[in-house]
Parts: sequence; structure tokens; C-alpha cells
Amino acid sequence: MNELPSNGNQVIGEVRLRVRYAETDQMGVVYYSNFLVWFEIGRVELLRKLGFDYKTMEIEDDCFIPVVEANCRYKSPARYDDELIVETRVTGVRGAVLKFRYRITRISDRQLLAEGETTHVVTDRTMTKRALPEKYVQALKGA
Repeated sequence: MNELPSNGNQVIGEVRLRVRYAETDQMGVVYYSNFLVWFEIGRVELLRKLGFDYKTMEIEDDCFIPVVEANCRYKSPARYDDELIVETRVTGVRGAVLKFRYRITRISDRQLLAEGETTHVVTDRTMTKRALPEKYVQALKGA
């Protein structure tokens, strides 16, 4: 996997969200799986920032990017009504494989709550592996 350089020119997607009551558990903290949902929100918005979106990829290019691996390291709990920032970066693009990295922080105190990665394999609608179309490769590598 060609890891993309981490430099000051790297495009970072940033999404702000507020924890909803329904996202918390009986202990009053965010249920762990919601962080993976927030990773997806960050990834979708990063793609939009790069000039394309999932819907267009699927409809116009028969291109899907299912998650094949997800990792999340929980650092500190999030609670109801916390305002959060989800930062997303592209960290790898090679053939049919894409990698993204995420950081979730609380706005009020800049506390790191979680960080993680997802790995995706590019497929067509029948879930057959395929190469990522060049127009997306260039946009992602430019990030």
C-alpha cells in the first residue's frame, strides 16, 4: 500500500456534529458503534470536499467502496449534547484498495475521544473487485 504523505497540503475533511440522546447508552455515554457511523459521515463529507460523492460513484461509474476492515481506539467518552469534530484523511490509494484515517475530538476542550482507520475495497454492484476509476484516483491522491 502506498501511504500518502502527511504534510501541510493534505486535504482534511472536517465535520461538526452534536451527540444525540439516542446515541448514548444506559451509562450516559455514546455507544461505541456510533463512532463508526461518525467515521462514515466524515468520509462522505471528505469525498464531497474532493468534488464527488458515493451516489454519483455508484450510479455513473458502477463503483462501490465497501468497508472491509475498521479499527477504532477509544480514548475518552462522549456524552449527550457534546459538540464534536470528525477529522478525516485519505491515507492510502492503491489499485482497488483505499484507506482513511479519523480523529474525533470534543469541541469544548479539544479532548481526543477516538481515532481509527477504515480499509475499503473497490467493487462493482455485484461486489466484484475492480480498479478505482482514474478520476477518483487522482482526486484522492491529490488529497
